[in-house]
Amino acid sequence: MSASPSLTAPGSVSHALAANRLGPFAIGAAIASSVAPLTVVTLVVSTAIAVTGLLGFPIAVITVAAILMLFVVGYLAMARHIPNAGAFYAYVSQGLGRPLGVGTSWFALATYTSFLMCCFGGFGALVEPLVSDWIGLGVPWWVLSFAALILAAVLGANEISLSEKVLVVLVVTETLLVLVYSLAIMLTVGFTFNTGALSLDNLWSPSAGVLVVIGMTAFAGVEQSVVYIEESKNPKRTIRIATYATVSIIAAVYAYASLVQISAGGPTIIEQATAQGGDLFFNQAAGTLGHTAVIVGRLFLGTGLIAAAIAFHNAATRYGFALGREGVLLRLFGHCTLKGAPRAASLALSAFAAAVLSVYAVAGWDPLVQLFYLGSTTGGFAVLILYALTSIAVIAFFARDARGEGLWQRLLAPLLSTVILLFLAYLAVDNLHLLFGVDPGAGPARWVPIVLLAIFVGGTVWGLILKHTRPAVYQGIGRGTRSATASASGLQTIL
Repeated sequence: MSASPSLTAPGSVSHALAANRLGPFAIGAAIASSVAPLTVVTLVVSTAIAVTGLLGFPIAVITVAAILMLFVVGYLAMARHIPNAGAFYAYVSQGLGRPLGVGTSWFALATYTSFLMCCFGGFGALVEPLVSDWIGLGVPWWVLSFAALILAAVLGANEISLSEKVLVVLVVTETLLVLVYSLAIMLTVGFTFNTGALSLDNLWSPSAGVLVVIGMTAFAGVEQSVVYIEESKNPKRTIRIATYATVSIIAAVYAYASLVQISAGGPTIIEQATAQGGDLFFNQAAGTLGHTAVIVGRLFLGTGLIAAAIAFHNAATRYGFALGREGVLLRLFGHCTLKGAPRAASLALSAFAAAVLSVYAVAGWDPLVQLFYLGSTTGGFAVLILYALTSIAVIAFFARDARGEGLWQRLLAPLLSTVILLFLAYLAVDNLHLLFGVDPGAGPARWVPIVLLAIFVGGTVWGLILKHTRPAVYQGIGRGTRSATASASGLQTIL
């Protein structure tokens, strides 16, 4: 380990992320990768139709996009005053108090790690039959999952621009595939649009709450733009453009592709979605493009999951970095390479992911049901809670000092989004058994909320412990590079 004089000088912060590296397109690619367009269009849409029996997914995603546009008004306003890679954590710390901020940081880490593990499990399960057919030998799913993990680990531990390039290529490719396949389905003989899927009446049925919550999980990850704020070019402008543009484009893609699927399925679309699952979209396109469309679709579904894994890995490691930098977690996690990559946090996360995959492999658990679906549903539910908590924190933060923000940015938009998000959170809790496909109060519908609550409480208690045992660290919670403990720690940059 060697020190860089310019980074370890007194009063400086020796563990800063690579600044002025990412523009709107790169950050937008990271956001789009985390929401995994092809995964949503194939797996989430068919699941929503099969679980709810409703055909209103297109209008549901448009509604969710509008809610998120409302949420990010206050979210981005807060980012202008608190530039921190640990966004949720920093905002709740400054808005609702440091102990709750630490609880939020643990909750956010669990959320992004849950999404990360679902990507690894889904990749292994979905790509396994393709690889086995190609080479003529059975390849265990976990071998492929570990390969994806190694790729994410290597990219995450090195310069951000490298993973940025990979994400751009993967997300552009899968988005183009969604559009091409949707167009091919429209060219099928007899295709007509089912405009009823866009009717607002779809939002008033008893199961509509589940539909909207599923739609919310389809956008999980859009908040990640702020996670890259310390590495962005012209942060205030770049983050705003990347967030609004990506939400708008992704919403349009989701609405269009899901409307095409529902229209092509005709009166038996619910039965088709239940029977075919994630292959529904590919099978519909195969009517025009041939069976090769199914194989190519599955392959790019796998690469889309890799892109999502890289994006969630990067987001989670930046939370670990932010906490290590301030001394809330091991200071080792606050180390970064000379090029600004949070290597220590990245390697720690990769080691944890490897341990989880090993347990699943040894136990023989189903990677698609018990890792992909469980992880994505848990993460989607948890990120909804994070949105609501952060929205409340925005109101509290600006109530103490407007900081030059207008009434819409600091109060009205955050207040509206808080009311809506809390209502959605209630619907999610009330219908969690439907989301997990179990009986009320059974299985993951019971223990997932308990585990998430325990994580949040554990983090909050740790924050209170820091208050009494390490007051200097406590005072720096959520302050990022302005944390006194970060600047005084004298940490070194690792090669």
